[in-house]
Amino acid sequence: MKLFAHRVSAFSLVEVTLALGVAAICLIAVFGLLPVGVQTNRNATSQTAATNIIAAVIADLRATPTSGATSSQFAITFGTAKTLYFDDEGRSSCDLAGSQKADCSSPWDSPLKTRYRLNISFPQTGGLTYADLKITWPAPVDPATTTPSGSSEMFAAFDRN
Repeated sequence: MKLFAHRVSAFSLVEVTLALGVAAICLIAVFGLLPVGVQTNRNATSQTAATNIIAAVIADLRATPTSGATSSQFAITFGTAKTLYFDDEGRSSCDLAGSQKADCSSPWDSPLKTRYRLNISFPQTGGLTYADLKITWPAPVDPATTTPSGSSEMFAAFDRN
């Protein structure tokens, strides 16, 4: 009778330890990149929201008839600087606390949690009408005294003749 020698294939303890070490180093590198990815996502979200707010304000100003001096949605008077505050959903307020709507005469049912500050100015030029819109976040930071964590600025020209 013949005896067959069966050989069992397996990894040695050294090979398993080295494989776990390589996997651990890769996982540490990936986990180290997670905060950077989260911060980049937060910045991109804030930048997109700020751009959408500016676009809405410019659309409101452009929709204002030439016979009227004040926009209907945000109550912006052409030629007069104004500061508005916005929450994450794009709702506006004329005060940092978020208690008044953009017209500054009617209150919100519950105060907004303002996140963005929009400064609108109308630089004096010859016969042209244009606005300088600068949005910064977070809202409590005054861009004149402190550097905000993010900002976006746009100039818009209007045909008011």
